[in-house]
Parts: sequence; C-alpha cells; structure tokens
Amino acid sequence: MDAHSRGRADDIDPADQWVLNPQTGNYELRLNRSTEESGSATSTVTEDVEGTGLRGNSRTGSPREGSGRRGSGSRQGTTDRPRHEVPSQRSRRSPQGARDAAMPSTSGRRKRKPKKSRKKKALLWTGGVMAFVVVGASLGAYVLYQKLNGNIDTIDVGDAGSKNVVSDGPMNILIIGTDKRTGKGNEGYGDKGSAGHADTTILFHVSEDRTNATAMSIPRDLVTDIPECETRKPDGTSTVIPGTPNERFNTSLGQNGRDPGCTMKTVENITGLKPDHFMMVDFNAVKELTTAVGGVQVCMSKPVDDPKSHLVLPQGRSKVQGEKALALLRTRHSFGNESDLDRIKVQQQFLGSMIREMKSSDTLTNPKKLYKLADAATNALTVDSAIGDAKKLMTLAQEIGKVNTKNVTFTTLPVRDNPAEKIKATVVIDESRAPQVLQMMRDDVSFTEVKRKAAKEKAAVAARLKGTKSGPSEVRVKIFNGGAKGGSAQAQLSWLQTEAGVTKSENAGNSDAKQPRTTLEYAPEQADQARELASIMGLSGSAMKPGASVTNSQGQPAMTLTLGADFKGAGVKMNASSLPTPNVEKSTADKAQCAS
Repeated sequence: MDAHSRGRADDIDPADQWVLNPQTGNYELRLNRSTEESGSATSTVTEDVEGTGLRGNSRTGSPREGSGRRGSGSRQGTTDRPRHEVPSQRSRRSPQGARDAAMPSTSGRRKRKPKKSRKKKALLWTGGVMAFVVVGASLGAYVLYQKLNGNIDTIDVGDAGSKNVVSDGPMNILIIGTDKRTGKGNEGYGDKGSAGHADTTILFHVSEDRTNATAMSIPRDLVTDIPECETRKPDGTSTVIPGTPNERFNTSLGQNGRDPGCTMKTVENITGLKPDHFMMVDFNAVKELTTAVGGVQVCMSKPVDDPKSHLVLPQGRSKVQGEKALALLRTRHSFGNESDLDRIKVQQQFLGSMIREMKSSDTLTNPKKLYKLADAATNALTVDSAIGDAKKLMTLAQEIGKVNTKNVTFTTLPVRDNPAEKIKATVVIDESRAPQVLQMMRDDVSFTEVKRKAAKEKAAVAARLKGTKSGPSEVRVKIFNGGAKGGSAQAQLSWLQTEAGVTKSENAGNSDAKQPRTTLEYAPEQADQARELASIMGLSGSAMKPGASVTNSQGQPAMTLTLGADFKGAGVKMNASSLPTPNVEKSTADKAQCAS
C-alpha cells in the first residue's frame, strides 16, 4: 500500500502526512496516527531537506540520524531513490554527497551531524510550515476560485462602464437592488411578472486617495429623463432602446428591456458621475448574505409589528437574517411617514451595520464564515463583465476595503415632492440642495472629516515653503479663472478681501487655457506670501508652482492664482475634508443608529 492509499484508509489527506521535524530539518511521512492519538509508535520515512541524502527511521517521530543500518523506515544505500518523497521537496543530491553517504566511517557508523542552533531550527520549522501553507493555500485558492467563479453572472454594459477593474482616480460603483422575484420562496414578493426594476439604488463613490467614500441613495420614485441606451444580447447583437423623458427612475431597469447599463447611464445623466461598475442583487442576496455573515445587528426605537411585511422586532437591539432581514429592508409602514424616503434611511442603517459585521475580526479571521460569505456573495451578484470573475471582484473588494468605516458616509440625493402632482407619489431633484451634494462628489470632497489628508497636505506646503512668514495684508495676487465655474474669480476675490484680509488681490479675468487643478505660481522672493495664501486657501503642495512674478495694476510684483476645475467655491478651502451640507441627512458606517 502506498502513501496515498494508506492516508486515504485512515481518512487523512496524504498531504497532511508529511511533517517537518524541527530537530532535524527532515520531512517525515507519518504512516499511522501520532502517538498522542493512538498511543502507539509512529513509523516514518524521512527526506533530508538539506540535500545530504541522509534518511533514517523513527519510532517516536524523531529519526535517528547517521544510522547506516537497515531499518523498518529506511533502505540501505543512500544512492537509491526513497520510496516516498514530497514532490515539492525533492532535493538534488551531489555525487560527493552520495559517495559520502555510501562510505562507512572508521567506527562503523557515520558521524553525527552537528547539532543545529535554535535559530536554525526555528528557520527550518517556519520555512517548512510556510512551504506547506503556500502550497496548500494555492491549491485551495485554485479550487475556491473555480467554485466561486462559476457562481457569478455577468452582463456586458459596453461603454456604460469602465474596462479597468480598479481606477487610479476616484471610483464609482453602482449598487442595484432589483425587485425581480427570482429564487426559492420569493414568489410572494415584488410585482407579479416584473422584469425587475431598480428598486434600491446606491451610488458608491470612493475617493481617489481611498480615505473616504460616499454612498448616495437615489429614490426609486424620482422623476427624471431616462436617456437612450444600448443593450447587448447573449448572441452578440445589440439593440438601442430609445430614451423617455419624465419617467420614474426605477424604470431605468427592466422596462422596455433595459439592462443595468441603462441604469448606469441614467445615474450619470442625473449626477454627472460616470459609474465604473455595477453590482446587482435580488431578494435572495439579502437572505443569503445576512445568513452567511451570521446575522446583522439592528436597533429599533420602538417595537415593530407590521402585518404587511410580517416584520416583528422588539425595541432596542436584535439580529436579523434571512427572511426577517428582507422584511426589514422592504417594509415602509413601520418607520417615519411610511414613505420610500424613510425606508431608504433604514436601508442605509442596515448596510452600515452589515459593513461593520463583514469587516469585524470575527468574520475576517473565521475561514468557514469567510467562505460562506464569499460563496453567498458571488451566488447573489450579477456584475458587469469587466469585473466578472472572482479574482477581479476580490481585487475590487480589496481596493474598496481600504476605506475606514468611520469615513463611509450614507446620504440621499436631495429631493422634494413633485409639484406637478396633486396626490404626492413621486419626487423631483431639489435644486436648492442637490447641486452642492453632487458637486462635492464630483470634486472628490469627503462628507466626513479626514484629518490625515489635510495634515499631509499642510505638511507638504510647509516643507516647500519652510522658514517663511507673512500676513494676509502683505499678500499680492492676481486671480485668473482657469476652468472654474463662471464668476469664481470675482467671488474668490471678494471673499479674500472682505473675509481673509488679502486686500492686495485683484481679478485678472480668464486664463489663456483651462486646467483641471488650481495652482499658485510665485517667485522665490514671494515664498512668504505664497505660504500665507496657501494656508488661507488650503492649497496642497502640488498646487504650489515656483516660477516668476507678474505685475499687478499698481505696478507691484504679484503672484498668479489660477482657479482650476477643482475649485470648490469662494471661501471653501481646497483641502477641505468636510463641507457644510444644509438640510442633508447623513450617517456614517461606523455608528449604530436606531430606526424610528
């Protein structure tokens, strides 16, 4: 019986039979269970990892080194090939090593090898364990990859998304929850015969430096224009679906054969942010993911007993999973004024709690739970073809995972009741609040305070302009508009003069060319002025451009401030990690809240 059959006979993986003895550095093939388990001696075949060709036998797991006698676990003559070898650990023997092994010593026994130092034993032990871990992990990862890869459904969205898995700049992931009644036990949910609309939609914006993210919900009842979109069929042909004005946002998916690519284009049309990828989930996803993670903790400010969704929850904290989790996310009659907007708040609180659970040490260090989660996630997801395999999804997840939960902000696109309706059923964009929120996202400005980023930029400016001091009244600067919103130069001038005390500043009109970033050019002797203005405006080190001075209207040397497309508004610091967002409700993923 060979090693494989012996291992299988005892229901032991043969790979687990090979054990590295830390005292000798030899790999030993244990053909029986250990003495601790069976109480009997363990016969082993050893393989020398140092390439000497020495092998011996052991009765207790420690081979006798240097034995030249025939024994139960060895063969006489070291030039012969061992009966059992670890394929990845076979060592190439030198002719000299073989001759030395075959020649008996003058005492009839080979000399005992020098005793290894503790340090070397530790290195051998660590190296051996790591070798097996790497091999085992590689094999396991391949099997896991094949398994998970077969779970994922993909849709080709063409130019609606990005071809790259991860972007070097900001990233936008569109998360779509569809009400399509797929999966066992979901027959009673959703609209009968529905192709699946965009019932729950979140635009997840990840900042360029990966310090923060904003998850903005888009109400399904928002009235908007659905743009023309191209869909691709499985046979490779494509169809262009005409756009329709003044439609509910949720019809951007499912209606007239629209696919997630159409929803992506609709979101870009609304927000000015182009989604890189989409991830679509159905009812089953909620049930499977919440079960895989072991339940999601929620908090109710009052007891809930909703006969329509069959949701029953006590006041305070409790855990939900499966059907109960789905009921919580679908109910509208237990919270606020029973509108979809109040349901969105509960969904955001739930997602924040789920993110905390997924990133907890209990999940990340539990292989079984981690596998269940990965299996459930890939089974539940439909994604664009650019991220349509397990490896690409893992790469994307790792990139998103860099964001600390305290800097993941949940908010909702600001809307108001549709004035065209007598009976209020839909909403429209609130033009007084939405532009600021959307501009913050387009400018990659966080809704939370990220001190590390601001401190880093401040240090960069200080390093560039070290050892200099000045006051606002000494700063002379000409302001050009180089791609900012119209009127920005005059607005910034007014703010600098009235609020910041930079009285020697003037509006120089539009620059010759547009530029994406705001810059401040200064001469060497103006370093003190540059430092002062950089502090006032929150300019980063990359915005500082050593160069030449210009002459202002008073005939004095001045610096050149060019407002780029990244300019955030008069008086708003360029490195602002947080901006005031009036009347916009927001929450962060690190804090638990009670639904009311």
